[in-house]
Amino acid sequence: MRIVFAGTPEFAGLALDAILAAGHQVPLVLTQPDRPSGRGLKLTPSAVKERALAANIPVCQPRSLRLDGNYPDDAEAARSALLDAAPELLVVAAYGLILPQWVLSLPSYGCFNIHASLLPRWRGAAPIQRAIEAGDEQTGITIMLMDEGLDTGAMLLTKSVPITAQHNAARLHDELAALGAEAIVEALDGLQRGTLVSQRQPESGVTYAAKLDKAESPLDFSQSAVVLARRIRAFDPVPGSTILLPGLPDPVKVWNAQALVPENGDGSQHTVQGEAGFLRAEPGQVIRSGSHGIDIATADGVLRLLELQKSGGKRQPVAAFVQGWQHT
Repeated sequence: MRIVFAGTPEFAGLALDAILAAGHQVPLVLTQPDRPSGRGLKLTPSAVKERALAANIPVCQPRSLRLDGNYPDDAEAARSALLDAAPELLVVAAYGLILPQWVLSLPSYGCFNIHASLLPRWRGAAPIQRAIEAGDEQTGITIMLMDEGLDTGAMLLTKSVPITAQHNAARLHDELAALGAEAIVEALDGLQRGTLVSQRQPESGVTYAAKLDKAESPLDFSQSAVVLARRIRAFDPVPGSTILLPGLPDPVKVWNAQALVPENGDGSQHTVQGEAGFLRAEPGQVIRSGSHGIDIATADGVLRLLELQKSGGKRQPVAAFVQGWQHT
C-alpha cells in the first residue's frame, strides 16, 4: 500500500520500521520539528525523522496542520506535500499534532492510529503511565480509525499484554511499541485482504489519560504504600517521583520501591512489623534505613525505597545511597 506515516518518538519509529519491512511504500513522513536536547540544547531530530532519512523518505515537519491556525504556511506546505504523496492511508503513532478534518479525509482509506491502550480505557496523552498508576492488570494496543474526537474512532484490531509488578513505564512502553509495530502490519494485511472489520467503541468504560505534569512528582504519603509504589513505576522515567529526606536540601528522586503491607491500620497512624518489632509512625516519617531500604510510613502500609537519585547525581541502589546519607 501507499502509506504516509506520521509519528515522532521511538514508539512510532518501530512501527515505521515494521511498515517498511512489510513492503509497503512510504512516500512521505510527518514528524515534529527538531527539538533542543542535551546539555548543549542542540537541535535534535526525532527518532522517526532519523529512520525516514536513513530510508531516503522525504520528511515534512509542520508546527501545525491547521490551515487557519498560528502557522498557516506550515499547514499549507504540509497539505501540498500530502497531495503530492497521494496516500491510500495515513498511519499515525504518537505524532503529537491534532489532525484536522482535511487531513483525516485526504487518504482514500482514512487514517489509522496506533494507540497504547485497550480503548475506550485510557484515551488521551499518557495511557501507558496511567494504566500502571491505576493498577490495571492488563493493557495493550488498539488500531483505531481516526475521527475528529479524542481517541473516539472505531476499533479495527486489539492486542493485549498483562501489567506486572515488574513493569515501569519504560519497560511497558518498549513492549507496547513492539506490539504496536506487529499490530499495524496485521491491520494493513487485513485491510488489503478485505478482512479488517471496524467496531464502535463501547460507551461504558471510558477513561482519560491526562498528560503528565512535573507537579505530580512529589510523593504524597497520605496515600497508601501500594498506590505510591505503582505511581513510582508509572513515572519512571518521566516525570519521576520525588521525596524530601531529612538532612538533604533538595528533593530526591525515587526510582524503585516496594509496598510493605501493615499488620493492621488505624487511620493516620498504623502499626507495622519489622526487624525492630512493632513500630508506630505518622505518614511521611522515616521508620528505619539501612542496606535493606529506607522505610517510610504511609497512610496504609510502609513504602520501602530501593533505588534513589540525589539532585545532580546518578541512580543508586539504596545500599549505596544510605552510605552517603547523614540524617537525624
